[in-house]
Amino acid sequence: MQFGILGNGSWGTALAKLLTDNGNTINWWNRSEKAINTIKTHKRNPLYLPSAIFDVTKLNLSSDINLIIAASDILVIAIPSAFAESVLDNLDKKIFDGKIILSAIKGILPGKNVLLNDYLKDEFDFPLEKYYTVMGPCHAEEVAAKKLSYLTFSGLNKDVTILIADSFKTHYLKTVINNDLYGVQYAAVLKNIYAIGAGIATGLGYGDNFLSVLIANSADEMAGLLRKAGILNAEMGYIDHSNPSTSIHTNYAASVYMGDLLVTCYSLHSRNRTFGTMVGKGYSVEASQSEMKMVAEGYNASKCMNILNKTIKAEIPIADTIYNILWQGLEPAEGFKKIEECLV
Repeated sequence: MQFGILGNGSWGTALAKLLTDNGNTINWWNRSEKAINTIKTHKRNPLYLPSAIFDVTKLNLSSDINLIIAASDILVIAIPSAFAESVLDNLDKKIFDGKIILSAIKGILPGKNVLLNDYLKDEFDFPLEKYYTVMGPCHAEEVAAKKLSYLTFSGLNKDVTILIADSFKTHYLKTVINNDLYGVQYAAVLKNIYAIGAGIATGLGYGDNFLSVLIANSADEMAGLLRKAGILNAEMGYIDHSNPSTSIHTNYAASVYMGDLLVTCYSLHSRNRTFGTMVGKGYSVEASQSEMKMVAEGYNASKCMNILNKTIKAEIPIADTIYNILWQGLEPAEGFKKIEECLV
């Protein structure tokens, strides 16, 4: 299998590092020829995760996205959700025929307000059976530092899911698989929203006691939305530990659901928490965005989920309040007084 990566941000760089450390030669799209030359010369991405050193003999780099796609069997799409449509809309509608797509996008595409698989179905007639996802909890910075991490790979075909997951395994990366394509993607969207909330709370001066209750209630709110959306994994206490590498983990306590929520809310690596902290300290949304060198996926996600929930009709007062703070001008302190009243 020949992997191609679309996206050269911190997450795309981390996934490229995992694949090449595991002995895979990859095709990697980068729109900047200057960045490509720097990677070839200095063996590192100059803008993202510069501490990650690459074996450049395993990198086929190009600024021609069509060339990268044509040369690859499995395409890892690691473009931030806010920019994915602007890249993919320009491609030929048959370009993904015969390919497998592995989504590393942790957000909803805001233009059409859909997950990547639904966008690909509508725009490229791409079948769900050929679509897979890779989700956390896994901060790119810790991958670069080779700190032990876990990733969950989801797909409808168990054998192919295992095959893809095995390509990323290293001594510092363990893999888990499941078949919950919609659940893992919605969970990834929601945890970014709640991480912004955790950051706002921190910026407002709330302490660890409040933060723990906020996150616990956010976890329950997330599970409620997943159930309301028809996703059946939102249970706890059913992990089968007998064969963790190949068991289909779909329960809500597993790393890709609860674990990703926790690390995104608590970690100082979390761009969503950092963004929220700035908002809580009194920075405007616009000023907070301009200070960030990377995209905080939860910002657009809060609006997207607010729209989607008009159909799902789940009770999500925490996520709704974060949306109102970010998009409707609600004062953070006022919003969190409302959140205080709904926590248990």
